Amino acid sequence: MNKYLQRQATKIIDSYFADPAYHGRILIIYGPRQIGKTTLVKKVLETQQNGQYFNCDLLQNQELFSYQNAHNLSQTIGQLDLIVLDEAQRIENIGIVLKILIDQYPDKRIIATGSSSFALSNRINEPLTGRKVIMRLYPFSYGELTQGRSFPDQQSQIEFALRFGSYPEVTLNGEQKAQQFLTEITSSYLYRDIFTFQDLRKPTVLTRLLQLLAFQIGSEVSYHEIGKQIGLDKKSVQRYIHLLEEAFVVFQLNALSRNPRKEISKKPKIYFYDLGVRNAIIQAFQPIHLRQDLGALWENYCLLERLKWHNYNQSFVNQYFWRSYSQKEIDYVEEKNGQLFAFEFKWSKKSKASMPKQFAESYPEAQFEVINPSNIANFLK
Repeated sequence: MNKYLQRQATKIIDSYFADPAYHGRILIIYGPRQIGKTTLVKKVLETQQNGQYFNCDLLQNQELFSYQNAHNLSQTIGQLDLIVLDEAQRIENIGIVLKILIDQYPDKRIIATGSSSFALSNRINEPLTGRKVIMRLYPFSYGELTQGRSFPDQQSQIEFALRFGSYPEVTLNGEQKAQQFLTEITSSYLYRDIFTFQDLRKPTVLTRLLQLLAFQIGSEVSYHEIGKQIGLDKKSVQRYIHLLEEAFVVFQLNALSRNPRKEISKKPKIYFYDLGVRNAIIQAFQPIHLRQDLGALWENYCLLERLKWHNYNQSFVNQYFWRSYSQKEIDYVEEKNGQLFAFEFKWSKKSKASMPKQFAESYPEAQFEVINPSNIANFLK
């Protein structure tokens, strides 16, 4: 791929190298396959002197950084200032190996990437307690794709993302190759780590589950009802959805509920980390003006872009949706420092919405805003 877009994640990486507080810590970069982790870390290597890249999908590097060799790496990495272990989850006992490396070489910078958080995080959390910095890499963000572009171009980019998502391979090569790539990734790469690292006995059930979730974005999800449709009990459905979250396929949004008598709290909403993946699962790539699911797509898009924005700006908030038993609802509620900010997502600029009276009475200090394509730039600043 010859084109390159500057990633917003680079400012977190810059801080990792510049901030003394990160001395003696390992930078862990999580993100799904084909998302640009390798491209990003290779760009980092171009800016840092005396660094080396190790592809841990290769057996020779798995053996090189094995637990048995972890104490004998001075000839390989002794003179390096930066070590990059790409797809580090392939190394057996990776958590202990990384701990040994940072203990032996506290002045070195070490970056480890992983394409599934259950495959890497479960192995490093205890050994690297207090010794790691976590960063997530997502498909291209609104900010990355619209930098320096006029509003008509931004609108076109949003419409493209609603249909084909924002994977680098899709965005940089356009509509002609988008469907082919997305069909390929949803039939192979998307589930590879789940099959490799988890005891998944019914892969066809996972496909059916994803199809049901794809049709329900923007709606509350009942684990019990889904289980009845695909032949699983509630706990098994929860486990499968948890695996999909850990593999960066979907994410959940829970309900704000501080008044149990008035507010629904049990069922979450589930959204996709990439709308191209979602559309490929159900083979729905129709143009925007022909979509029956445009409102749900726009809601998913806005939530996802807000998630990216908070991640890259290291801003920490509580995130919810709100719905009352009388069926009044708000798409998204954010809590920061005790303050509530409520948002309704409308694709059409002509669509009007106001804060539900019941919400206003319960949370009189809350702020409210309607987000459409004409003002989303402010929502993501």
